[in-house]
Amino acid sequence: MKLSELFREKGVQEHYKKGQHIFRQGDENVNLYFVQSGFLKAYYLSNDGKEQVKSFITPNSVMGSLVSCYAKGKCSFSLASIEAATLIKLPFSYLLKHSQENLLLANQLQSLLLDLAMKKEKREYEFLCLPAEQRYLQLQNDTPELFTKATQNDIAHYLGITHVALSRIKKRLSSNSSAL
Repeated sequence: MKLSELFREKGVQEHYKKGQHIFRQGDENVNLYFVQSGFLKAYYLSNDGKEQVKSFITPNSVMGSLVSCYAKGKCSFSLASIEAATLIKLPFSYLLKHSQENLLLANQLQSLLLDLAMKKEKREYEFLCLPAEQRYLQLQNDTPELFTKATQNDIAHYLGITHVALSRIKKRLSSNSSAL
């Protein structure tokens, strides 16, 4: 059985409105979620209430807090819909059990986890080594649909800058392109 088939056959479909949370930082949540439609953001809240966007999640992605669903801890981040979304939830323990019995499923789970690790490595590199303007251009190139779905604040929080700094970057890039 394939991973997508397992989600569709054994998972539970849920619908979320724009702005609705799937789970919050500090919750216990044992599920992984397959995104059928919609656009989501995963974010952290610091103790002083400052938000940092961890990632944006698009359709055909799988998302969940491994700290919570695998290690039985509390979710280290929140997951919320940026637009109306349809997700299929499946307990991670169910997926893990069936992947131990099915080589195809185990390979797909391994691939999913490797993709996640590579995505995190790329994000770390960009965040630690690239200036904000270059991160902005990279985001535009990699996820152009984001700019019609997410707020400017969400984009700034993802880039690790203020919305004022984001406005300055956009203005500078706009004036540079109009000068050409």
